[in-house]
Amino acid sequence: MRLPRTDRERLLLVLVLVVTVTVFTATVPLLRGWFDLRVYYGTVDTWVHHGGRIYDYRVPGTAYGFTYPPFAAVSMLPMALLGLRAAITAALLLNLAALGAVVWMTTGPVLRRYGWYGWALTGCALALFEPVRDTVSFGQVNLVLLALVLTDAWLLTTGRARWAGIGIGLAAAIKLTPALFIGLLLLAGRRRAAGVATAVAGAATALAVWVAPDASRFYWSEALWDTQRIGKAAYVSNQSLQGVLARLAAPGEPSRAVWLVVVVVVLGVWAWRARRAVAVGDWWAAFALTGLTACLVSPITWVHHLVWLLPSFAVLLRTGHARVAGALYAVLCTSVVWLWFDDASGVDGFVGGSAYVWVTLGLLLWLPVDDAGQTRFGPTSRNTSDTAPAPSTAAPRIVQVSGQPGPLSEATVAATGTGADASGPACATGRAATSEPTGSTRPAAPKPQSSSERASS
Repeated sequence: MRLPRTDRERLLLVLVLVVTVTVFTATVPLLRGWFDLRVYYGTVDTWVHHGGRIYDYRVPGTAYGFTYPPFAAVSMLPMALLGLRAAITAALLLNLAALGAVVWMTTGPVLRRYGWYGWALTGCALALFEPVRDTVSFGQVNLVLLALVLTDAWLLTTGRARWAGIGIGLAAAIKLTPALFIGLLLLAGRRRAAGVATAVAGAATALAVWVAPDASRFYWSEALWDTQRIGKAAYVSNQSLQGVLARLAAPGEPSRAVWLVVVVVVLGVWAWRARRAVAVGDWWAAFALTGLTACLVSPITWVHHLVWLLPSFAVLLRTGHARVAGALYAVLCTSVVWLWFDDASGVDGFVGGSAYVWVTLGLLLWLPVDDAGQTRFGPTSRNTSDTAPAPSTAAPRIVQVSGQPGPLSEATVAATGTGADASGPACATGRAATSEPTGSTRPAAPKPQSSSERASS
């Protein structure tokens, strides 16, 4: 198949893809009806305008309400100034901006080589990626949190480390899972950044205690430990290790001891691989591995949480594993896990109903780390260690080995810079409410985290 060569052919291809993506997203994966955004909006509206309590609100007709730490509700207070439609529009624009920031930080320099064409193709590809389309359709906060965390990765790779930690701290105060990135900073010996992240998270939490003391007391003493507020762990949308164990144990409860052992093993693998990535200066791989681990060890990882896999795909492309990235991307576009929506028992349910878990686990074990430290997707580093040394101004010393003229030796050519490659670089720079949201492509069913009932998570 011949690739488009002219701008007209490229524009035609992009238009065809846009139509295809639009038809697909409007018909195949049934829309989620901004369910989680309605949870956020209803919580803030009830709290501010009707004197209600943050964790008492429930979406009408469901048993689900707000499940995040109190600071998340505080950060969403501006929604009290908007109507629901305006809040939906603002959330959509915020998610698109966050997604654009994530793409720019991880693959921007490569996409710039392809101009508008590269950005358009990337946009179409991301619109088909199930975690992204679910995050947008639910009105979720995952992409915003991912952008905050990756901002710190960008700071660490561009010589601005003194500001690193703020994004991770804010993300951890809004949702607990990103706190694992503080562990990454400690593993890497970045104590100052880890301290900044911890201080920011603590300050944000303290602010929430001051603004909403009763809600803070209730969350940290009761709501945090009540997993039923989020949904059933065995539900097929839960693509975490605990989700796998819960489906194996269904209809009973999974063994907490087994889960803890598995989590400890996974954290050990993460610590080993992340330290190796940091040791060779591959911060993007280190952050990608941490996102993968957070998804695996979290008790609940709904499908839309898997936007944390996006940095892993950037690493695969950066290290020349485009085919692997394409294959895994295709799996995460298919909604394949929903084939086991009603029954995830048996070998087929174990394999297919947890397909996204196996993708995540495989990436944790195999994701390439750039040992050479020479290829980067992020903006160019400003570290002095990444700068090529200035060429010496001293004249090369040429030893006369014979009184007779003759061809220059290879050593002499290298010393003088003459020869066929004299025009090339002198040195290298390498360095050692009424809508019915749906949870699957199947008809709505009255199950927790299903199409008719969605918890904010």
